[in-house]
Amino acid sequence: MKPSSFLYFAAFGMKTILLRRQEPILGTVIVTDRCNLHCKHCSVNNLTAVMHPWTQLCGEMRTLYGMGVRILFFCGGETFLWRDGDKTLRDLVVEAKRMGFLIVNVVTNGTFPIDLPEADLILLSLDGDRERHNAIRGDTYDAILDNVGGATADNICFYMAINRINKDAVRHVCRLARDTRNVRAVSFNFHTPYPDTAELALSREEKTACCRAITEMMDEGAPVFNLKSAFPYLIDNRFPTPCRQCLVIENGRISVCGRCIDVPGLCEKCGYFFVAEYTLLFRGNLKIIAEMLKTYLKYI
Repeated sequence: MKPSSFLYFAAFGMKTILLRRQEPILGTVIVTDRCNLHCKHCSVNNLTAVMHPWTQLCGEMRTLYGMGVRILFFCGGETFLWRDGDKTLRDLVVEAKRMGFLIVNVVTNGTFPIDLPEADLILLSLDGDRERHNAIRGDTYDAILDNVGGATADNICFYMAINRINKDAVRHVCRLARDTRNVRAVSFNFHTPYPDTAELALSREEKTACCRAITEMMDEGAPVFNLKSAFPYLIDNRFPTPCRQCLVIENGRISVCGRCIDVPGLCEKCGYFFVAEYTLLFRGNLKIIAEMLKTYLKYI
């Protein structure tokens, strides 16, 4: 992270904590919900299969920037599917940087060649070892790792959604992140139980076991891009939701925190680690602040 970016985020954090402000800092642009996969835990793929046009997405980026967002994510669907004429995902990332966003990240399922060195992080979904990942996402595990090995930059972060199928593969993904070329870290979430995928949700005991496994791997030096100080809050879902500092924009509609906010009762069952981490950070939790400084300076 550039020193100027660090100073900007530090000043934002101080103002938010001390003045109890709720202005956004992190935003997500949904470029399409079209996806080449039909994962068992996903409730938002191919609902419209529309590729949102370049001019619209640029306008949405300007909207978020004007609201104060400086950390930008591009999400899908599958982001690498996005096209508008000769415009591709790389053009969106470059344009976001030109607009002034300080950190620009991309979320992908990893099934397409990874040639995007302009992104700060590429969060790539890997949901366990070969058997468990393929049970969730289809026969894609080997192709994804081939794409990771052939990536043109070391800006990849594995992104694992832990559910009832893959809960015993946490250590495998940690070790793979540690030992695989071009991978900088691994980031975890617990499955957030949309009504059509509620059977995949973890029990409190299962969440506890997963957090214990992640902590042990962190202690062994695995590059985990999460904050273990937040684990007790995640296990019991006792962190404040929604995260007012995060926005999602999809086809012109802005949601606070995430697309799931309109599903009754789902906020109380949120499994997103970053939501717990950010909400606790902006409430002034000293352990979270110290650990986030160390972690973000290491991996971004």
